[in-house]
Amino acid sequence: MIDSSTKHIAILGSTGSIGTQALEVIQELNGPVKVHTLSAFSNVEVLIEQCHQFQPKYAIIGDPNLLGSLKNGLEDTDIQALEGQSGLCEAVQDDQVDMVLTALVGYAGLEPTLKAISAGKDIALANKETLVVAGELVMQLAKEHKVRILPVDSEHSAIFQCLQGENLATVEKIILTASGGPFRGRSRDELMSVTKHQALKHPNWDMGAKITIDSATLMNKGLEVIEAKWLFDLEPEQIEVIVHPQSIIHSMVQFNDGSIKAQMGLPDMKLPIQYAIGYPSRFTSGFERFSFTDYPTLTFEQPNKKVFKNLGLAYSALNKGGNTPCILNAANEVVVDAFLKEKIKFLEMGDILETSMTKIPYIPIPTLEDYRQTDKETRIKTLELIN
Repeated sequence: MIDSSTKHIAILGSTGSIGTQALEVIQELNGPVKVHTLSAFSNVEVLIEQCHQFQPKYAIIGDPNLLGSLKNGLEDTDIQALEGQSGLCEAVQDDQVDMVLTALVGYAGLEPTLKAISAGKDIALANKETLVVAGELVMQLAKEHKVRILPVDSEHSAIFQCLQGENLATVEKIILTASGGPFRGRSRDELMSVTKHQALKHPNWDMGAKITIDSATLMNKGLEVIEAKWLFDLEPEQIEVIVHPQSIIHSMVQFNDGSIKAQMGLPDMKLPIQYAIGYPSRFTSGFERFSFTDYPTLTFEQPNKKVFKNLGLAYSALNKGGNTPCILNAANEVVVDAFLKEKIKFLEMGDILETSMTKIPYIPIPTLEDYRQTDKETRIKTLELIN
């Protein structure tokens, strides 16, 4: 018998930064949320540990070569072990699932999210690439199936919270805040010799490697601009980015009367995770509280798009539309991976990304198959530019 008062959640990407923090939140809540599915790409040991603790119905491993190891690790349980995208798509459509937390990295989050929406599941979205790649398709499908897309990114969660009870027609613009990353204030000359170890040291947030590098290049903020366009039905000129080094104001909304609402708090991803999985309830938490006296000065500055060209490239992709954001995302995933493997330098990521965006045919109204082909072609072309 399924307890109808309990929300059953599938966590896609449970061994990553967002996934592990979501499990900590669920454990601390101790009751209202039950884990239905856990998944990882290759971190099978941690996935097995999580399964023994949370006893989901399904455990999914992305790498098919590790399915045997997963089954062996779960042989003393009733948990069903699945593999790959097919396993993800099967699990998210299960009748018991109420919500899917999409915390996979990159393009991999798109198709299981679409399957979950088609099955009528609410989405707690931590995978911004899903909306970057196919925002129009995703939001149309969500509207058709009356599904809620609840943002987990701290910035979009902040906007979402600020909009509660407001008329969307009165929104003049939104203001996404950015920490500026570890290289705020540096010149291009100073960034020539940046190492991956330096880039992975974010001043405020504890995140996975890919998103940390994106934050260092400001690509993360560019992807968030595209995501915000689809989440909140905005025009590109209604989305402003401002650098706020303290990461206390997570984002703001300015209305047509000139007033601004801001959502504030310490930089802790557990808060937006809990808000999304609990919505429309706001659960009590033991999170550390913000004190104004600890932060007597909050500062703001314009992002430097000449030094950090990726932010400008994201706006260009958004303005052009069609499959261009999909090209941007695929090329970015490839260059970040190459940088982490020390095959290219920090500034080369933006240069290669800019070139890649000119090499793939433009499709103004892409289908899902067009997105698949665009993603594939872009990865091949970007690898050729790197090699």
